Amino acid sequence: MLARTVDTIQRREGGRILAGLIRFCGGFDAAEDALQEAYARAMTEWPKSGLPANPAAWLTTVAQRVAVSASRRQSRLAPVEEGVLEAFAADPQEGPETQAESAQEQIADDQLRLIFTCCHPALAPAAQAALALKTICQLSVTEIARAYLEPETTTAQRLVRAKRKIAEARIPYAVPAPDELPGRLDAVLSVIYLVFNEGYTATESHELIRKELCREAIRLGQLVNSLLPAQPEAMGLLAMMQLHDARRPARTDAVGRLVPLAEQDRRLWNHAAIADATELVHTALRLHQPGAYQIEAAIAALHCNAPDGSSTDWEQISVLYGTLWQFRPTEIVALNAAVAHALAFSIDEGLARIERIAARGELAQYHLLHAARADLLRRKGDTEAARAAYARAITLCANAVEKSFLQRRADELR
Repeated sequence: MLARTVDTIQRREGGRILAGLIRFCGGFDAAEDALQEAYARAMTEWPKSGLPANPAAWLTTVAQRVAVSASRRQSRLAPVEEGVLEAFAADPQEGPETQAESAQEQIADDQLRLIFTCCHPALAPAAQAALALKTICQLSVTEIARAYLEPETTTAQRLVRAKRKIAEARIPYAVPAPDELPGRLDAVLSVIYLVFNEGYTATESHELIRKELCREAIRLGQLVNSLLPAQPEAMGLLAMMQLHDARRPARTDAVGRLVPLAEQDRRLWNHAAIADATELVHTALRLHQPGAYQIEAAIAALHCNAPDGSSTDWEQISVLYGTLWQFRPTEIVALNAAVAHALAFSIDEGLARIERIAARGELAQYHLLHAARADLLRRKGDTEAARAAYARAITLCANAVEKSFLQRRADELR
């Protein structure tokens, strides 16, 4: 039970704690080592003393003390830096909540600093994404490798190289100067997008949604919009996240089972948030600088503003996916476009497009390709082929809630 509690705290608060510790320690490895030691001490101390009123503050303070002790042993800190660490390194039993609040007052936004560090142009895009998922989302190497359909050793090596590059190139842990922000925008938006997607449908979890990641991604999107007002792609990403998040209360039923979009109770959606986000989409589009996030937001707005599933404007959505392909020519966009075409015009043509995508091989291990094929085959009435496609999707799916939904769909065909 305690291990599950610590794991939950790590998932919900670990990214925020680690972001502050990186600033505090001056490096990724020292911060990660200190936090892991704090988790280990929690497993020893909490059974005796009970769960602290603020577990995140307890972990923060203990990790800071561990970092100070380690730095003294290694004699690597300059006197001024050691003095800074001392100011935070009090006994966790002597008011860690107060100390954590005091530390927070000195941080403009550690997570935003962390995103800009992960997104430094000196790092390759794949390394930026992996490092962000590891530090901000607190995903394991296994989860990141699964998300990118690559061997764990490849992911682990990429993370090691990225952290070494940050140290060797002395990449600053800071938000860039205003004149540097536009050039870093695309990478930052990409990372925030990754964080939201992991929160919206967790790669490997017993829950469908990690609400804390959705909230953090939206908060970070709002911060970027405040730093760079009137940037249409930043506005588009924020609107898209808000539109998807507005549907969150209806995505699972009372016992936590996934409810597909067409079957959701739309009375549970946050219609005020939908209205605000839809207006934000219109504001972005009126700037006449189209981009992928704006198009994704426009697609989400069409879904959210349809009074029911049968009223969804699939023809317009299909057109928008065709436009999205021009900005983001990926196999996943092609898959979504194929599904939209099937629902707007022809299931057979949509299936043919999916078969061509599958033949190219890039999405062979992507469970949603097989799930999409299964759904279209089910609609067509090809029960045997649909069941085979569901079986393949279930085998590849790592999220327990999604897997259960796919199994229910398959069982309905028997």
